[in-house]
Amino acid sequence: MRRRDPLAHPERLIRRVYSYVAYRLGDGPEAEDVTSAVFERAVRYRETYDASKGEPVAWLLGIARRSVNSAFGNRTVPVADVPEQAGPGDLEERTVSKLTLAATLSRLEPRDQELIALRYGADLTATQIGELLDMRTNTVEVALHRALERLRVLLDVTPQERRNRSGVRIEPLPAISRDETA
Repeated sequence: MRRRDPLAHPERLIRRVYSYVAYRLGDGPEAEDVTSAVFERAVRYRETYDASKGEPVAWLLGIARRSVNSAFGNRTVPVADVPEQAGPGDLEERTVSKLTLAATLSRLEPRDQELIALRYGADLTATQIGELLDMRTNTVEVALHRALERLRVLLDVTPQERRNRSGVRIEPLPAISRDETA
């Protein structure tokens, strides 16, 4: 019986692993080095891949998680580099938002940081995260919801602001004078 090669289509896998690593460490040379180290280990230990335990991306992200933790060492504040060229939109506002989010994420517990990075950095579903962390899907969903709620509290985002940011425009009610109520 022929074993499935977990690295048969590396392009997509490289992007997913790099996205996760960059989400945790910030874009740039350090994320590239860690991503390279992940694939170096994967090539070296590809015979240990067990398809019954999940997809290749989950296997690679398991390696990436350990590599990121090693790269962190005693670092506690993951701050992404500011891009060198201006993009569309208000660069100052985007930069402040990005730095604020990175600083706020660093204040969360490591488990919350990990869940958010796996969901939004690696773009994994709750089911895939559950397989990777050996958790039930429902447990992942609840833990992720709570982590995001803690993040919102730290960012001091009110429910009103969340609705406004989601595109739903909420206008304040006009003031009613005492003359109009009588």
